Amino acid sequence: MVVGCYLFLQLRRLATESLSYSLLNAIGAALILVSLSVEFNLSAALIELFWLIISVYGIFRWFRGERVSTSRESAVD
Repeated sequence: MVVGCYLFLQLRRLATESLSYSLLNAIGAALILVSLSVEFNLSAALIELFWLIISVYGIFRWFRGERVSTSRESAVD
């Protein structure tokens, strides 16, 4: 799921500020965390935990209606 999300991002089929991007990343990270319960690896679990937290933060911001400005918009302001 995470790799597919990255592929769609590179193919410009998915925008980083979209809800689907954050949802796919969150679901992918959660599934990897579940798989780590079978054969635990601390470093992988920490990375996926942070990936999940950051994705949930993106989902939260999307629902609050916050949009991240692009570097072009920032340069104009």
